[in-house]
Amino acid sequence: MFLRVDRLQVEMPMPKDPDPSAAAAVQELMGGRFGEMTTLNTYMYQSFNFRERGKLRPYYALIANIATEELGHIELVGAAVNGLLNGAEPKGDMSKGDASFKHMIGAGGSIKTHVAPGPFGGIMCADSLGRPWSGEYIFNSGNLILDLLHNFFLENGARTAKLRVYQMTDNPAARRMLGYLFTRGGVHAEAYARALEQLTGVDMKKMLPIPNLQPDQIPESRPFLEEGWHRRLYRFSTTDYDEIKMIWQGQALDGSGPLEVRDGPPEGGPQYDLAAVPEAFVPDYHPQEILEIAQKLYKKASG
Repeated sequence: MFLRVDRLQVEMPMPKDPDPSAAAAVQELMGGRFGEMTTLNTYMYQSFNFRERGKLRPYYALIANIATEELGHIELVGAAVNGLLNGAEPKGDMSKGDASFKHMIGAGGSIKTHVAPGPFGGIMCADSLGRPWSGEYIFNSGNLILDLLHNFFLENGARTAKLRVYQMTDNPAARRMLGYLFTRGGVHAEAYARALEQLTGVDMKKMLPIPNLQPDQIPESRPFLEEGWHRRLYRFSTTDYDEIKMIWQGQALDGSGPLEVRDGPPEGGPQYDLAAVPEAFVPDYHPQEILEIAQKLYKKASG
């Protein structure tokens, strides 16, 4: 089971202005082949189908725990896209027949983002072209070494995709999120490498980083490196998965200090609280009516 905390894994500043082009690029990191939906569900289904959990507990604990962290990653990417699209104001008056959202065509992103009966100007379970994420991206062979090897490949493929998105935008908010995910993805790749080394004797760590770009060469990653995020593996439980300490031990690859397992989620930062968009009927054309009902329910529950 899972415990949900209503905070983002890391503090994220709200973008100052809408940036649909940056949002379109970041959208790929949600539902693309190497997006967070793929890492999340690959590790989640591997944990669901894991055999010999008792005898192979450290490896089960590793996969299950990283899967839980990935839940927070899809939330973070979702917040980034929503923030980057926030504030796109209508131009004109719909009651006068104006095409008030005409300017959004060609502004970046998929038309489906704005038109389909899903979120208006929000994150989708899709890639940057609006194509739905596919469960066929999941890899789960049941063979522990093969699954760990695939996970190592997947983390490095995801890092490559993030670096390319990084090159496509200079938006500070998008790059803040990317700097965090670079760091955490590096932890996951190293953790899978260490697990494979224990099982096979092959030192996969010598291949890192892929691509061959050191984390401190990315300006937005440096604050996280200075705080030691690259040395931490979080145990998203108060009682379980302590066995990951059998894998995540020793010195960090950059020699900055010992690896550590931290209990509980990161402190993180607040969720975005996005304003209504009445012109798009979100949450409705007259949102005040819904707000009044919600306030009455809240008052009744708290009284």
